[in-house]
Amino acid sequence: MNPTLSEAGLDALALVREELDQVEAALRDGATAGSAAVDAIGRHLQQSGGKRVRAAMVLLTGRLTGCPAPTRIRLAAIVEMIHAATLIHDDVIDEAPTRRGQPSANARWGNQRSVLAGDWLYMQSFRLALEERHFGVLDALISLTQAMVEGELLQLEMQGRVVAPAEHLDLMERKTARLFAVGAQLAPLAAGRPEAECQRLERFGRHLGLAFQMVDDLLDFTASEAVLGKPVGGDLREGKMTLPAIYAYQAAPAADRRRFEQVLEDRGYVSVPWPAVQSLVQASGALERARRESREQADRALAAMLEFPPSPWRDALARLPELVVARSH
Repeated sequence: MNPTLSEAGLDALALVREELDQVEAALRDGATAGSAAVDAIGRHLQQSGGKRVRAAMVLLTGRLTGCPAPTRIRLAAIVEMIHAATLIHDDVIDEAPTRRGQPSANARWGNQRSVLAGDWLYMQSFRLALEERHFGVLDALISLTQAMVEGELLQLEMQGRVVAPAEHLDLMERKTARLFAVGAQLAPLAAGRPEAECQRLERFGRHLGLAFQMVDDLLDFTASEAVLGKPVGGDLREGKMTLPAIYAYQAAPAADRRRFEQVLEDRGYVSVPWPAVQSLVQASGALERARRESREQADRALAAMLEFPPSPWRDALARLPELVVARSH
């Protein structure tokens, strides 16, 4: 990573701290529905926190490109609502019992209410987007939600089988990187910035999102459950092969490959215990390879950002890739 960032970039979130508070207020107001269940689920998600990296990115790109404050705050809230909706739906599909160290929405309110709450958040995010009266913003958000749904369907098709790195990369592009990429270009689109500038920010967001997901994949093998806020080893338990498992599988002899296949077949660590799988992954060099690739994606994001002229906003955005790859949860 580039070590020459200015002092203004040392805390990427400090410059938008007050606006992040306004985003939280917008989320509270925006997640209020005529249904007690939706209201409760919305409050639950907000109280469970989150890093708000996506919201901060939207706010900072808005500052960078001269997007008015009310618009960039609304756009940041929209991105967080879409993200929250995807988390709800993901947890239902995965039958996840926890999210960020707390019971998941589906564990507390059941699958039916949770799915409907997620749908409502999607629709609410588009209602807020309509207030911008900007076809470019709406088109980007529609394409985003289509790609994310396609990603969910693709993940279901891949579940329970060995996949290639290219397949997983395609999945990461649709499910994670696309939200970052679109989030990075919403404010400049709304501000009427040149297409080349929007594309540069889209590139920044895409690589930042890929780095983010690659670190998530790593943490599933390396973090403690207490820090991560959800059970470790969850991806393989749910039948999903991520980069560390894929690389370890490719490097393993036939007998060890069969152990990975058995976990996928069992949908859990029944015949093969989690510590044995974790040891195989650690010994294979797969973690180092995946960590190196996350760094490469972060470096590409940084390179895209450093094409902009120096400013406090540019420097704060340039700090985000390092924050993403250095996180522990």
